[in-house]
Amino acid sequence: MTTTEILTGERADLLETLRQHRWFLTFTAQGLTDEQAASSPTASALCVGGLIKHVATVEQNWVRFIEQGTSAMESDPDSTDYENHAANFRMAPGETLESILARYDEIAAHTDELVGTVDMDLSHPLPSAPWFPEGKSWSARRVFVHIVAETSQHAGHADIIRETIDGQKTMG
Repeated sequence: MTTTEILTGERADLLETLRQHRWFLTFTAQGLTDEQAASSPTASALCVGGLIKHVATVEQNWVRFIEQGTSAMESDPDSTDYENHAANFRMAPGETLESILARYDEIAAHTDELVGTVDMDLSHPLPSAPWFPEGKSWSARRVFVHIVAETSQHAGHADIIRETIDGQKTMG
């Protein structure tokens, strides 16, 4: 039995909610070919495979923030982080939906264990960035809520894309 199988209270609630929204996101990929998963059939440049890849990376980065602190989220101002960020929304040539889903499963398993073990009050200052309030810190609890929100938001995007591809809906 893993730590996450015996959780109660807020930890159980966070984990159940996170798993539910991961399911909504990954369900949108069910039965898609790699070509379909990489397609952008709407006005948006987003694709189902790229959204899953992005959500996995965001979750991984925020978990590193919990484990390592602010430095895990800081970037080199001279780097091509924006280009890497934009590429993270697309499936690269040679990437498969299967490999993206497998990576997401690995990241999710690590996050799930952390939900069960970390001090929820552990807090780190947010890195300096225009989208973060100056001088603000986030607790592990707040980071997990953010991961749920990020996953939920992109599950909605993926659902619209999937419905455009072949009419399949996550709900309804």
